[in-house]
Amino acid sequence: MTTEKFLKEKQAFVFELDDVLYPEKDYLLQVYYLFAQFIEYGEQLNATEILQFMQEKYLADGAEGMFEQTAAKFDIPLKYQVNYDLLFQNARLPLKLLIFNKVLTFLQEIVAQGKQLFLLVDGDPVMQLNKIRQMEWNGLESHLVVYFGAEIGNKPSAAGLELIMDRHDLKSEELVLIGHSDKDMECAAKARVDFFEVGKLL
Repeated sequence: MTTEKFLKEKQAFVFELDDVLYPEKDYLLQVYYLFAQFIEYGEQLNATEILQFMQEKYLADGAEGMFEQTAAKFDIPLKYQVNYDLLFQNARLPLKLLIFNKVLTFLQEIVAQGKQLFLLVDGDPVMQLNKIRQMEWNGLESHLVVYFGAEIGNKPSAAGLELIMDRHDLKSEELVLIGHSDKDMECAAKARVDFFEVGKLL
């Protein structure tokens, strides 16, 4: 089904956040930058070298084990794990997070047609809210209703979609979930809701 068909047939659109509305790496790389600056200040280590290592590790292997490997490489005291974790939750980013262009256009069309717009977000609610607050919404933020999977049931549980339908008096056929992971797809199937793979938009 195309976005035009969804816009015509659906009343409510539910989006995941990371790598659906925006590229998650834009958040991670800015947090790595802030952490490298913090360590340079606290331990007189070279921030540029730390950041380069973190960027290269992320691009090669992803974010898993980032602090441990960076700490081992640069002999960073393990006490800084706390600061690293806190940065992910409450970092003030140098740059706003930008929504994928085609997704932004889709969001604007949804709002222009008076349809309902929801975020159903997995992950740590504090960190995810921090991301949401630092996104460039282009005026769309007042049309958003946000639900956190951690408070209801993370995907693939259908609890989040079921809560949205119940609270907002929606039927499953009136809803579409826009995501990208197998968990998103399974969640939609369990709730008998249509699923749209965001990659088809990008």
